[in-house]
Amino acid sequence: MPTLVLDTNIVLDLFVFSDVRTRALHEHLEQGRAEWLSTAPMRDELERVLAYAHIESRLYFYRLQAGDVLARFDRHARIVDVPGKAPVTCKDPDDQKFIDLAVAHRCMLLSKDAAVLAMTKRLAQFEVIAAPVMPA
Repeated sequence: MPTLVLDTNIVLDLFVFSDVRTRALHEHLEQGRAEWLSTAPMRDELERVLAYAHIESRLYFYRLQAGDVLARFDRHARIVDVPGKAPVTCKDPDDQKFIDLAVAHRCMLLSKDAAVLAMTKRLAQFEVIAAPVMPA
């Protein structure tokens, strides 16, 4: 069973936008074929992002509320302790927490963020696969 770390944009694609590229990820989570690790600060970030005006308008469009998204997060994510800083540093400090967690657990990191994906080779040295989508 793959262990995953999902950045906030992937979570939005999964639970708000129902992006077709998250279909395999959705199936893995629903069927218990993947373990999603997160931290309390990552959940806090999602909650903060869900209150942004442009995201609130998308929630309204899709007939969702922030609480719906957070409930799905809570259902699927396993909250773990915040790890120490990884030996590699992301250019985008907002993404460092995802890097740190993926390196600490040597797992797949799903992110569409260019700064994260630019680190693919460096992360591979720590047995972390960084990818924009879950392989089918």
